[in-house]
Amino acid sequence: MDHPWWRGAIIYQIYPRSFRDSNGDGIGDLPGIIAGLDHVAELGVDAIWISPFFRSPMKDYGYDVADYRSVDPIFGTDADADRLIAAAHERGLRVLIDLVLPHSSDQHPWFVESRSSRDNPKADWYVWADAKPDGSPPNNWLAVFGGPSWQWEVRRQQYYLHHFLREQPNLNWHNPAVADAMLAEARSWLDRGVDGFRLDAISTLVHDPLLPDNPARDRTEASFDTTGPVFSPYRYQDHVFDRDQPLLLTMLERVRALVEPYGAFTMGEIGDVDSVGATARYTAAGRLHTGYNFMLTQPVFGADHLRSVVRAFEAQVIGGWTTYAFSNHDVPRAVSRWGSLPELSGDREALAVMLLACLFSLRGSVCLYQGEELGLTESVVPHERMKDPWGLEFWPLFPGRDGSRTPIPWQGGAPSAGFTAGTPWLPMPDEHRAMAVDAQAADPRSVLARCRQLLRFRRAHPALRTGSLALRDAPAPIWAFERRDDAERILCAINLSNQPASWPLEDGWTPLDGHGFTSRIEGGRLHLPAFGAFFGTRAPA
Repeated sequence: MDHPWWRGAIIYQIYPRSFRDSNGDGIGDLPGIIAGLDHVAELGVDAIWISPFFRSPMKDYGYDVADYRSVDPIFGTDADADRLIAAAHERGLRVLIDLVLPHSSDQHPWFVESRSSRDNPKADWYVWADAKPDGSPPNNWLAVFGGPSWQWEVRRQQYYLHHFLREQPNLNWHNPAVADAMLAEARSWLDRGVDGFRLDAISTLVHDPLLPDNPARDRTEASFDTTGPVFSPYRYQDHVFDRDQPLLLTMLERVRALVEPYGAFTMGEIGDVDSVGATARYTAAGRLHTGYNFMLTQPVFGADHLRSVVRAFEAQVIGGWTTYAFSNHDVPRAVSRWGSLPELSGDREALAVMLLACLFSLRGSVCLYQGEELGLTESVVPHERMKDPWGLEFWPLFPGRDGSRTPIPWQGGAPSAGFTAGTPWLPMPDEHRAMAVDAQAADPRSVLARCRQLLRFRRAHPALRTGSLALRDAPAPIWAFERRDDAERILCAINLSNQPASWPLEDGWTPLDGHGFTSRIEGGRLHLPAFGAFFGTRAPA
């Protein structure tokens, strides 16, 4: 069967501030991305996703957009964006850009006008509400980054809604003019040649216009909630009225109708609602192509956890499609997050390779975060160097997101490890120098070399990319499943621990070559070394 390119694609996420700096100001930029594209293309990925580079006051480092159509000068010029798109296409890479539809910056001209009075042409372009008789906010909704979701505006004598920072006011998608205007912003980038969008915080696009209070949450329940520190009061509510509203599905259909004539792709971030149920609804026919979920970016890890997550998606997302990630710019790097568990401690490089094998074997598309191919660890950023507003709000109990955003090391022996000729915007950890691209490129057993090898292996076996998935009942710490298509049946068995493990295995499996792991079948058992993996084949049933 001929599958669309995005089914099973590997998408490389670039956080531009930290990828590569071309002009010595310490901040990564679009020319720096162009300079690093050969590295990305040599991995064997299908596309790049670039976090926001639009004009912004940078209160949330680009996710507060003041002009959707222009490049912020710290990242370069509009011409640089066009050169980047062309350079990626020349290397066979599709380009996805991060589009923030639910909110803008408070410096956006639309909001500047909207806040000026109650009767201007854009008065209803954002979500405004009167105070309660006692002057308090209109309801109990809470912002992810702390405090109420409402900010008082003295000019209008009203509150406006913000789900994140107060500098990120929510657009009013109940107003048809807003929907039309935002889709026009997206169309401008399609016309410039991008291949699709990653839609940030898409569940927050639409709110309940009646503004009812959110109910209290059962705080004893088990949850995969990823919306911030466990001590944040945001988690005390069930966010049933400020997110994931019925009109959202209609808006997703409009986004899909917009991109279809361009053959473009849409990936919605689904991180602060029920990821499985939302993915099923958001990726139904005529809506998004895929949902980016956070279910495997949690502190918990192991065969039972992986099995439960995959089982849930396989059972409920019928006809839709999910995208998995282990790391991104919002969560601690996986090799540190999970490497702190006793059963995964020890050999960081072996753990990093095992995690890549696990991620690349899943049924779904995959996002690989910059530095993950190097096995980068989470950085410890001292308080005086912290930038993340979320971390600053909840410090010292929550270190924020800066630790996963420190610069990429390109040359271990160069100043700032080759990221910049100046002072990097976040500190470059000394331990990352040994993990630099140039050092790993020369080592055939490095994490980088093994990442390339595993991606070649995945490409050589279409069943790993687009085939079905059937879970196998293996004992922990072994995580086992089969990937199947009409031509091939592949058993994937991965040891999620730092100790050898074995498993009784029926006859008929032939080991596959090309993935770099050394496992063996002996005496009717599969023997896996610490952090080892086995890939075997047999004729399809």
